[in-house]
Amino acid sequence: MPTKQPGASPCAPAPMSAALIVLLLALLLGLQPITTDLYLPALPALQGQWGAGMAQTQLTLTALLLAFGGSQLVWGPLSDRWGRRPILLLGLLAYVLAALGCALAQSIEALIVWRVVQGMAMGAGVMCARAVVRDLYAPVEGAQAMSRALTGLGIIACLSPPLGGWLAGSLGWRATMAALAVFGGLALWLVALRFQETLMRPNVQALQPAHLLRTWRQILRHPTFWAFTATTTFTYAGLFTYLATSSFTFMQVLGWSSTAYGTLLACNALLYVCGTVLCRRLVVRWGVRRSMVLAGALSLSGGSLMGIFALLGVQNGWAYAVPFWLYQLAHGIHMPCSQSGAIGPFPQAAGTAAALNGVVMMVVAFGIGHWLGQHMNGTVLPLALGVWFWGACAAVAAWTLVQKFGEAQKS
Repeated sequence: MPTKQPGASPCAPAPMSAALIVLLLALLLGLQPITTDLYLPALPALQGQWGAGMAQTQLTLTALLLAFGGSQLVWGPLSDRWGRRPILLLGLLAYVLAALGCALAQSIEALIVWRVVQGMAMGAGVMCARAVVRDLYAPVEGAQAMSRALTGLGIIACLSPPLGGWLAGSLGWRATMAALAVFGGLALWLVALRFQETLMRPNVQALQPAHLLRTWRQILRHPTFWAFTATTTFTYAGLFTYLATSSFTFMQVLGWSSTAYGTLLACNALLYVCGTVLCRRLVVRWGVRRSMVLAGALSLSGGSLMGIFALLGVQNGWAYAVPFWLYQLAHGIHMPCSQSGAIGPFPQAAGTAAALNGVVMMVVAFGIGHWLGQHMNGTVLPLALGVWFWGACAAVAAWTLVQKFGEAQKS
């Protein structure tokens, strides 16, 4: 149960239940995977329709993520000043309109512009969800609550690729964007109807430049923030490398069908769900730091197997699909612990801390996407070696930085 809830007057509605909180968090956090994963099976067809180059096609994904990360630097302080609810309503409305703009785009350039707007709007939902966890829960309980919400995110991620594959195959890629508008509309409706403000004491100084700079400096100088931000960034970097390269690798290099590829992505998401469930059990029994030791071992094992198979010239898709399941299991442990841990020391600036954590992740993802757009070479090497590299980075961060600076998670 939440450790804190906003005060209620006799005429106020009943406090949000734990189940409603988890549902809302799952929908808000789920904006990110559904926005990226739903249209992945349609990427090759989208590239062919407009004759766009690989780099330009990848920009529909990487530009969205850069806008997503950068926008959080604005949404975070705004939510600390005015509360989570108004930012969520504004962001979700913009998300729905941007999704409709994507569905109606008549050129790759227009699609990229609308995806940028969509990424900015998505930042409001995801950032506020992370801040809400810190509003309502102490750090250790926050990791458990985040893992429950991320289980819901995983279910959304499970359904997104096969649904996207079916929509793209039956109705065309525009249908995937229309589906995003429907999902965003559902989240907007639920927030408007049921979400109650969780920020107990708005920070009236949050938008003042001097105060904002002091807050950024406080967060960016905190070793616990960087320890957990390193693990979120590295584990997401490996996942993003997979997402950015896998449709072309499995479908064009390894000869898988769009249906088979969509099913594979659903299996990946299912393993992520299993990781979040395992995380809840491990955190109670072992604590956060020992749990992340195991996650680091799984990240490194999965990435290493993929890299070794690639260097040996193996062309069987299962040689890369199955090891990545280990990586996804680890990802389901890393993310709840790390996202909660990164903002744990900053209860009065949870929105800003969540924003900084998010922007670091997305800037790195943008750099990866840009690099991959220039180095996709018709082999499995960019995918496999990329996951191997980032899996090793995540393991090192979990085994060193988190072990040394993760004390804040005890409280």
